[in-house]
Amino acid sequence: MSVIEKVDSYFSAQYLEKLNQHVADITQNVGVSFEFFPPATETMEQTLWGSIERLKTLKPKFVSVTYGANSGTRDRTHQIIKDIKNKTGMIAAPHLTCIDADKDELRQIARDYWNNDIRSIVALRGDIPNDSVKPHMYAADLVSLLKEEGDFDISVAAYPEKHPEARDQQFDLDVLKNKFDAGANRAITQFFFDAETFLRFRDKCVKQGIDGELVPGILPVSNYKTLVKFAGLTNVNVPDWMHKLYHGTDNDPMTRNLIGATIAMDMVKVLSQEGVKDFHFYTLNRSDLSYAICHSLGLRPDSEC
Repeated sequence: MSVIEKVDSYFSAQYLEKLNQHVADITQNVGVSFEFFPPATETMEQTLWGSIERLKTLKPKFVSVTYGANSGTRDRTHQIIKDIKNKTGMIAAPHLTCIDADKDELRQIARDYWNNDIRSIVALRGDIPNDSVKPHMYAADLVSLLKEEGDFDISVAAYPEKHPEARDQQFDLDVLKNKFDAGANRAITQFFFDAETFLRFRDKCVKQGIDGELVPGILPVSNYKTLVKFAGLTNVNVPDWMHKLYHGTDNDPMTRNLIGATIAMDMVKVLSQEGVKDFHFYTLNRSDLSYAICHSLGLRPDSEC
């Protein structure tokens, strides 16, 4: 049974008629962005830069770089961001969290980015190292602080299936609205595997009065076991049909890659038909699946056009 047939239970017959349009037939302009993380070894750094060089040919709107909750990783993020900008000319957006820095430190970081012509930031609260510690700032507070320091282009996080710490989705929507009210330019969602999850979330945002841009986060899956473990920590539902598709592929990376690319392409197809124009890809520092999906969307290097 194909991926499309397995998604059948989620969509009406009328909706499937749209789904059957080949992804390559999408005519609207599609924008993409990519997420990377700082490499821990020299080999991983080579992989990262190989991916950056390949994906930059697709002319992404921006690329982002994550970091963990400690200053050492933050410094590596800072350097990679500068290198990406200087070597490729792409808009590079560092992740910045407020969980491990006070307001003065955050202002200093913001000014340093601004003075180095880094004008895009992904603003996050960050993971709390000890559940008993109440954060001194939240993402909306960080957005306000950044806007006081400069007219940054700010992306924030959104959670179609609710943040793991939120008591209910209404609270989560209130938090997201606060981020936009503070000055966020867009929200990038946590990854998901049911297109309807994003569409329902978008409808709820509209009812909540949230009119900022929502960019779906797309994770092309290659390591399924790792995904299942991570999804359990992030409140992301992995549909039963995905378990069936990946069953028996533990020692077959090529098949896993093909399945991951197919699922992501089908989801992008549905969302594009519903008016979504921008997609953010969690690359895990590898370019192959994200490049293939973007190629199918008509995003190709000038030499191939």
